[in-house]
Amino acid sequence: MSMELWLAVAATTVGTLLMRMLPLIWMRKRLSRSSAEAGVDTLPQWLSVLGPLMIAAVLGVSLAPSQNTLAGWTATLLGVLATLITWRRTRSLGWPVAVGVAAYGATLLLSGL
Repeated sequence: MSMELWLAVAATTVGTLLMRMLPLIWMRKRLSRSSAEAGVDTLPQWLSVLGPLMIAAVLGVSLAPSQNTLAGWTATLLGVLATLITWRRTRSLGWPVAVGVAAYGATLLLSGL
């Protein structure tokens, strides 16, 4: 592999490590400085909004097709519809994702034939 690729892998590794470690270290220090009992009240209020915001961001990215073609839009639409229909019937998390991904992949495979 080229040196540029190794540098990109190393930068990605360090970035991922810092994204996971820095909040952990920050909260550890915050909790240890807090004289109150460690619990939900000790957490900053903006932290409770972070999870739903990340889920909304992932949803937004998932609704944009990877290919700006008719096949890409059709696959995205059928994947979303399959996910919603399966969720409505099962009210679970696993099956709708599996069915949606399968519908998306099958549509792209069939459109390439």
